[in-house]
Amino acid sequence: MLPERLKNLRLESKLTQKQVAEHLGMSQQSYALWESGKRHPKKVQEIAEFFNVSPDYLLGRTDSRSMDNMDKDLDIALDSFKAFNGKPMTGTDRDIIRDILTEMFKDR
Repeated sequence: MLPERLKNLRLESKLTQKQVAEHLGMSQQSYALWESGKRHPKKVQEIAEFFNVSPDYLLGRTDSRSMDNMDKDLDIALDSFKAFNGKPMTGTDRDIIRDILTEMFKDR
């Protein structure tokens, strides 16, 4: 599901693999492996934000492209956070914090 959605979103956005890869800070060849299904990306949240869809949509968990309000609120909050010593969070840090907060607030 993910490879097809990546390719469809990229084509809908009229972007090349190279353009998407450059935005994500990687090579076109690495990105092509995601679209072919030969590798699974670790940057799902970053990719979802780039295409303005939810991570659940990318992963095939839902057919709704939009992020719900909690996802949008989390994105706003996480964008304002800084890691230790004023250095920006890594994508991994962001995903871990997102998962923790999502779990904490899922039943509220």
